[in-house]
Amino acid sequence: MQLQIWQSGRNLIASVLALSFLLSADVVAQNHVVSPADLHKEAVAASQARQQNLEAVQKLLFTPTAEKAMKSAAIDPRQVKTALATLNDEELAQLAARANKAQADFAAGDLSQRDLIWIILAIAVLVLIIVAVR
Repeated sequence: MQLQIWQSGRNLIASVLALSFLLSADVVAQNHVVSPADLHKEAVAASQARQQNLEAVQKLLFTPTAEKAMKSAAIDPRQVKTALATLNDEELAQLAARANKAQADFAAGDLSQRDLIWIILAIAVLVLIIVAVR
């Protein structure tokens, strides 16, 4: 009889401990510092920023004039386009800022067509170097 009471007590203690672990884990799991909705918003914002940066660089690098300049410098535009997609977000953001500045300066008349072509070639070479160094 004492053995049966001892086993019942042990089972009761084990049940209480298991229940306390489950409840505390459930309570902790519901108190995230960042909600899943906020994480989703951040992921969408990062994806949109990357897409905008990619488009800004492509807008500069893949005009007919730019592609002609790359071909005359023996740079394959398809290789640049492929390499561009492999850049990380920070590298892409830096190149997009430079591309946007170059286009704004050209539109404002601060750069000549020749200067813009040099910038395009420099960005294309930079993209290829970044990818090659990895």
